[in-house]
Amino acid sequence: MADENFELNELDGTSPPDAVSGDQSEGMNVSTEIGNLPRSARELEAVYDIPVKVSAVLGKSTMQVSQLLKLGQGAVIELDRKVGEAIDIYVNNRLVARGEVVVVEDRLGVTMTEIIKTERATS
Repeated sequence: MADENFELNELDGTSPPDAVSGDQSEGMNVSTEIGNLPRSARELEAVYDIPVKVSAVLGKSTMQVSQLLKLGQGAVIELDRKVGEAIDIYVNNRLVARGEVVVVEDRLGVTMTEIIKTERATS
């Protein structure tokens, strides 16, 4: 477990000022996959493996429980969106983009057409 502890400067390919001393001409090259990324990408390297929940919402509908219980196979639920209207894309229940439904071979996919920028609340 101790091997999992690291400092942020290890992620961006830089060393602390006092960590490297002496002659560097002996081929001391710390270039790694992380070191070859632009600085902004290297700063995010620590979060690349964190799973997130991505949802593409085609539309919404409201109904009473009694109506819901009457639904069966083949039932049609009317949504609040029109055909061809952009769908909402959420990451961890937060709206981040809008897009269009596409078909890739025999699967459905989503093409992002607009990134939603939200102002961060300061606390």
